[in-house]
Amino acid sequence: MRLFSKPMRAAAAALLLLTGAAAALSAARPFRPKPVVIAYVGGFRGLIPDPASIAVEKLTHINYAFVDVQRGEAWLTNLATDTVNFRHLNALKSRNPDLKILISIGGWSWSENFSDAVLTDAGRKLFAHTSVDIIRKYGLDGVDIDWEYPGVAGEEGNVFRPEDKQNYTLMFQAIRASLDSLEKETGVKKLLTTAVGGGKYFVEHTEMAEAAKYLDFVNIMSYDYKTNPNGIAGHHTNLFGSTDNPEESSAHRSVGLFLDAGVPAEKIVMGIAFYGRGWKVGSDTARGLNRKATGGYRGGGYAFIKDSLPAKGFERHWDKRAKAPYLWHPGQQVFISFDDERSVKEKCRYVKKHDLAGVMFWEYSSDPKGYLLDAINKAF
Repeated sequence: MRLFSKPMRAAAAALLLLTGAAAALSAARPFRPKPVVIAYVGGFRGLIPDPASIAVEKLTHINYAFVDVQRGEAWLTNLATDTVNFRHLNALKSRNPDLKILISIGGWSWSENFSDAVLTDAGRKLFAHTSVDIIRKYGLDGVDIDWEYPGVAGEEGNVFRPEDKQNYTLMFQAIRASLDSLEKETGVKKLLTTAVGGGKYFVEHTEMAEAAKYLDFVNIMSYDYKTNPNGIAGHHTNLFGSTDNPEESSAHRSVGLFLDAGVPAEKIVMGIAFYGRGWKVGSDTARGLNRKATGGYRGGGYAFIKDSLPAKGFERHWDKRAKAPYLWHPGQQVFISFDDERSVKEKCRYVKKHDLAGVMFWEYSSDPKGYLLDAINKAF
């Protein structure tokens, strides 16, 4: 009995050839994992408001901010609320079983004790042990270090010293060793990541090529490029520079600095600001862009910027060169820099084009309506 006619056999053969060619092409292409989307979720104010509303289906990681450093140990300063927050965040895995939850240690306000904590081998082991003990106790997935900043001043009063450069690397070595021990206990992969400043100062005071060997992701804080209320009003989270100055801060320049410092592209995560920064300026020239400021102005979270400020006389403009939006109020002479859906799309396109690991953002509660997270989700 003939199962197939001659034309059918010919069609089947052609289909097999096409399938084989597609398989060969697929095999030749390097595997590119889907970009990560890391949300910093703040617990430093107390209980996370309405944690069930977090759109975890659109996230790959949550970095819980922050855990303090006290007496050389990773320390839950807000123990009563932190433990409740951990329980609520873990419950979100019922909606996204692949979600990873990390503790983020430090931040702007709690980085003053890093230098002392990791000064000696014994100190590093204690800090590593207490960091990992938190994720062991509460069933979390990893540790994120947000030291602002090794080797240079961050917040006024922070301790820093030249030895931070080597101790920064040795700290990660110690934490990775403790995480490896936990992995053997649980049989589950544990993550080690870090948030880094986006400027040249950071790579000059660290050994990023060595540190990266222990890290899963390097989260570049590609925002807060301009913060001085009496400095220059300009973009604080721009993708590219807006001037001819090759030293102008931008996410593109930050990525280049860390690539040149030896961090692999597949470990680099680009930062997105879910908030704005504002300045009052003395002149309406260029709608305030790159003009001398006379004082600061509250920018607010993105949902507030999008929903409230246009009705108050603010005009939105787009800087084609920087791939960044800004608001200008001609009457009050106020300039506000921020990320919006268009700039987020540009950043995500850049991440995919340059084979970076993905994006992260600070901070989830600044955009409760999910405008920017939706834009990230659509871009990826």
